[in-house]
Amino acid sequence: MNRSAKIFILIVGILILGTVATAIIRGGGSSTATSGKYDTFATCLKDKGTTFYGAFWCPHCQAEKKLFGSSVKLLPYVECSTPDGSGQTQVCIDKGIKGYPTWEFADGSRLNGEIPLEQLAEKTSCTLPDAAAAAPAPNPGASSPAQ
Repeated sequence: MNRSAKIFILIVGILILGTVATAIIRGGGSSTATSGKYDTFATCLKDKGTTFYGAFWCPHCQAEKKLFGSSVKLLPYVECSTPDGSGQTQVCIDKGIKGYPTWEFADGSRLNGEIPLEQLAEKTSCTLPDAAAAAPAPNPGASSPAQ
């Protein structure tokens, strides 16, 4: 085999290895690898008509999302901040969202600030995984929207 054929085979091998590594790192599309502890709970919140309003720059919203771990992707979340962080989206203005995080429930009631998972479960009748009851409650807090 001549030198250019060896280089070609080496490059093709590196590309294949890179593709395989990328597929493994991204989970390879396996739903088992991407399921989270609170998937059922987050789905139940959505099914019960609950909506979580927040802003990307809000530390309380980030703390609330962190409680859900990888299940955060299933939350019924509405981003209220404009991309530059200087204003509020029209949907949140129309809903009268005044601070973040705000949880709105099917009956129209709202809870503001960091809400413990146990309180969300009680309010919605959604069931938490057993270990969630042992988790410490976050410090209450809320952030006001940028106007």
